[in-house]
Amino acid sequence: MATSSLAPVGTTASDAIPSVPPSAAPPIMARVLAFVAVLVAGACGGLVGYAVTDLQCADGCTTLAGSLGVLGAVGAAVGVGIVATLTLRAMAEWRTNELQQAARDHHPIA
Repeated sequence: MATSSLAPVGTTASDAIPSVPPSAAPPIMARVLAFVAVLVAGACGGLVGYAVTDLQCADGCTTLAGSLGVLGAVGAAVGVGIVATLTLRAMAEWRTNELQQAARDHHPIA
């Protein structure tokens, strides 16, 4: 009795098209580092916002210093988040281009 194979006749297992395409997403470590960078930037922005306001106010304006600290934290986290997102997208695009070039090299058009 003959066995059925999904690979076309005359191809090896390495030439067969994989059932799941490789992911072009950035590595997990890059995503974790981007997340940590956003957290660190938020903490630093909050500290800077609080410290600058606390130094400027002679009466100990804790409410104003705290609210500007939160505003600084949000601003810094958003800014670093934008840069991290653009960096991760560039990594994904670079990886996709590498996969496409490898496919073109493996199956050249004559």
